[in-house]
Amino acid sequence: MNRRSKTIITLAAITTTTIHMINKIKYAMYAEKNYLSEDKNFYYEWRFGKICYTKTGKGNPVLLIHDLSVGSSGYEFKKITAALAENHEVYTIDLLGYGTSDKPNMTYTNFLYVQLITDFIKNVIGKKTNVITSGDSSSIAVMVAHNDPEVISNLIFINPENLYHCNQIPSKQTKVLKFLIEIPVFGTFIFNLFTTKAVFENTFENKYFENSSYIEEEDILSYLEASHKKGYSDKYSYASYISNYMNTNIVHALKEINNSIFIIAGANKGESETIVENYIYYNNSIETVYIKNTKQLPHLERPEEVLEQIDTFL
Repeated sequence: MNRRSKTIITLAAITTTTIHMINKIKYAMYAEKNYLSEDKNFYYEWRFGKICYTKTGKGNPVLLIHDLSVGSSGYEFKKITAALAENHEVYTIDLLGYGTSDKPNMTYTNFLYVQLITDFIKNVIGKKTNVITSGDSSSIAVMVAHNDPEVISNLIFINPENLYHCNQIPSKQTKVLKFLIEIPVFGTFIFNLFTTKAVFENTFENKYFENSSYIEEEDILSYLEASHKKGYSDKYSYASYISNYMNTNIVHALKEINNSIFIIAGANKGESETIVENYIYYNNSIETVYIKNTKQLPHLERPEEVLEQIDTFL
């Protein structure tokens, strides 16, 4: 081996080691506040890993399922859980690959989550359940209700997933992207670039909230922590999400389910009216309401108004 080859190998080793150390430091920094740890956490031993959930209140059960975007967890329902628990037995869940649940190295799909929610309702809740979803998890609830009509009673979708996006499947390009993110060290470094505090701040200000003055520092740090809670394994669900592995066509199921469905939409969220109209086109029994001056997360920005609508529907 000549000197040039030795130099290249040495530089590559130094670069890899440096990036690895940067990754470790970032994970340690982002998870140090421990915003997601609660004394009331329970764990469901599912076949693919431990599922973190909370349970509070008494009455007809309500299951809260968070969005599938990076950093999401049961935290996003924090401002409505206590009020809901006054009249309902309320469960919040961190889906596999999210929050404080296990995050195995695997491909995460819609069908995987349909199995998880079905098993969770049957084995943990134990009876027919009202389900409230946020964002992309609406497709999971639709498929659960379609596959097993005895599992879910009423459905509430907060800014449900665009039906056009549901139809997008993994392509050659997205498969390559998934592969790159899942590569040790360098893939983790790429993931960390997309999950910095600055990125989450920008997302909250431009996508999640209409009025940035309502954003709390804890909101940002909780999403930051949720995306780095389990170290390097946090990236696997993200890789599947952005590569369209979590998508599935729900049009047929949406047409056939007989559940009462209520959509709560952010009035200032881009294309919200078009998205809602598409859902109603395939199921004209759907009821809807728009929360003024909100975007993607009205239950964090204006929780009282969201609670009022949920209470009326349930």
